This record gives sequence, C-alpha cells and structure tokens, in this order.
Amino acid sequence: MAAIPGIAFAGSPGVVREALPGAGVRPDASYGSPMWPTAEGSTSATPASRHVPFDAHGAELVTCVWEALELPGAAMDYHFVLQGAVDRLWSARRAAPEGLELLEVFALLDLELMEAAPQAVSFDETADAPVTFVRVTSVPRLIALLEREGAITEALELARRLARFGQGEDVSVRLSEKAGALVAEAARSGPV
Repeated sequence: MAAIPGIAFAGSPGVVREALPGAGVRPDASYGSPMWPTAEGSTSATPASRHVPFDAHGAELVTCVWEALELPGAAMDYHFVLQGAVDRLWSARRAAPEGLELLEVFALLDLELMEAAPQAVSFDETADAPVTFVRVTSVPRLIALLEREGAITEALELARRLARFGQGEDVSVRLSEKAGALVAEAARSGPV
C-alpha cells in the first residue's frame, strides 16, 4: 500500500515484506485482466485481498491486516482489508475494548487511502455520470466512537473529510451544531 501515490503510509509495523508468501508474486495479464497465481491455479483476487481469513479475530486479525497492506494489491483491496478490520474490531469492542485503539489506526489509514486514491471507494466515472462512491463504514464507526468519547472537534473534522465522498454531511451538520452549543455553553460559564 505504501506505493500508492499521495499516501504517507510508510509500511506495516514489524512486518518484513520480503518474508511474506506472495509478496513477490506478479499478475499474468495475458488473460485480458490480471490473474494472480495460486497453489490451485490462478485467480483474479490479489494477494492482499486473499490474506485476511474470514474468521480472524484479535491478534491474528491485526497481524493479517498489517501483512495484507504489504502484499500486492489495488487501492480498493486495501480499503476493504482496512474496512473489514474496523468492522470486526467494532463488533468485538465489548469483549476486546483494547481493539478500539487499532480501530482508530485502521479507520484513519483507510481515510488517508481514500483521499490519496478515491478510486478505492468509487465506481467508474462515465462521461454522462458523476463518480459514485461506495458506502464506507470504517470512518463513520470512528466518528461515532469519537463522539461518544466527547471528542466532538475530532469527530467533526473526520465527518467533513468524509463528506468529499458523498457521506457524512448530515453527521457533519449535527456535530457542527453540537460543537457550537459546547462553545456557547463554555462562554456562558465563563472562566473557571
């Protein structure tokens, strides 16, 4: 993922890319679309998109996500790896609240990826239709978490960044009103 232009991602912590199976695999484009070699033959699924097991949770999930971000793939593959991890960490938040820290890391990384490579979350643009973006769940989950924790300013900033992708406008308006009410309340209370 670090090879995507415009992204500040420098690499996954603790992962040695060259040691990962599939890191050096290249697609065969002779089929008309890229086909990736596997032990069973070939597939259109990139190594990054195949790396995180569906049933991975906890430490295994986190390790697989960091590894997947080092494997060959397209921006959309990395988006779905990150979004899937955020969704799983969110679902496990009561049983494993320590995962919320990584939820934040992965959601912010996903937003950075979306900003650097909007095609990761968009349908192809045609001459007579504007770009349409897929529904993103990773960033809204982080916004909700920040809002619950009282980090309204941070949640508002993320909602405004997400609005570029046709999502979060209503949340941005609500958070703006909430932030304004907090500022007004603080002004009424005066200095402490």
